[in-house]
Amino acid sequence: MRVAVGLLTIELFLHDTTSLKEKRSCLMPIVRRLRSKFNVSVCEAEAQGALSRGVIEVACVGTNDSHVQSQLQAVVNQVMAMRLEAEVVDTHMELIA
Repeated sequence: MRVAVGLLTIELFLHDTTSLKEKRSCLMPIVRRLRSKFNVSVCEAEAQGALSRGVIEVACVGTNDSHVQSQLQAVVNQVMAMRLEAEVVDTHMELIA
């Protein structure tokens, strides 16, 4: 049986963030919502010390590439549709296996 693994990077610009605590309070609801709605692994990565930049990494495992790709695209669509205190600057999707 073949397993497909996909990685998604979402880069966010955080408006008016003055502390790391404010940054976490903006990013953590996104992380929690994506975990519960899509059953994917999500974490804040990179730029953890930068106040105005947030990077969220999402990993998804499935039985075929098309399922993993559609799941990750649904995550991107969800983040774009959220009313965030942040702006999506860039997304990058990669299928690994």
